[in-house]
Amino acid sequence: MAATCALVRRGVRGLRLVCMPTSGIQADVLIGAGCVASIETSAVSIGEYGTAPRFAAAARDGSVRILDATCPAIHAALQAGMKGLPFMPLRGLIGTDILAHRPEWKVIDNPFAPGDPIVVLPAIRPDFALYHAPRADRFGNVFVGRSRDLVTMSQAARASLVTVEEVVDESLLDDPERSGGVVPAIFVERIAVAPRGAAPLALPGRYAADGPALGRYAQAARTPDGFRAWLDEWLKATETLAA
Repeated sequence: MAATCALVRRGVRGLRLVCMPTSGIQADVLIGAGCVASIETSAVSIGEYGTAPRFAAAARDGSVRILDATCPAIHAALQAGMKGLPFMPLRGLIGTDILAHRPEWKVIDNPFAPGDPIVVLPAIRPDFALYHAPRADRFGNVFVGRSRDLVTMSQAARASLVTVEEVVDESLLDDPERSGGVVPAIFVERIAVAPRGAAPLALPGRYAADGPALGRYAQAARTPDGFRAWLDEWLKATETLAA
């Protein structure tokens, strides 16, 4: 969310978002602020507060190109990207309507079993992976713990931009019990310290989601004026941090 705020402040336009494999308030804020040209996702939701309202509005009015996907499809395409492969096969899409809306997803014969159809998905190779993590070290390594999706994102993307709660002096790769949950510095382009940088979302092991804050957002963002009022208040509240 800290990075989301920075992107909105800069007035960024034309972003092409790929969600791993869903998003929530982050994508919704960027869409509402006019930053997004397209989004590939299997859902954008504010959890128990329902579908993300600015995403839903963009879906209705066509102001943002939406590439409908499934969770396994996005995982598979990013795995192709991280492995340097041109595509990844996936069977579960056979027989679904989504194939009619994604012409770049091809149905081919399994080369090892003629007559056995399978879907192939082009690799997703993002310019940047953007995420928040508990900590990094001064060597550029980032600890993500059990969040293996972040490892996939980092290795699939050309570069990673990461906000963290803190930076420590000792190498995170030196501890054999933690090193398996570390993204090595070779995959990380930039790190910024942003305490509580995921809020109002949760950072497991550090802080819980702020349910009331998410509920207020979901209510305010139902209308363009309500969203703008919420956005102005949020940007004002984070001015000191940004400075």
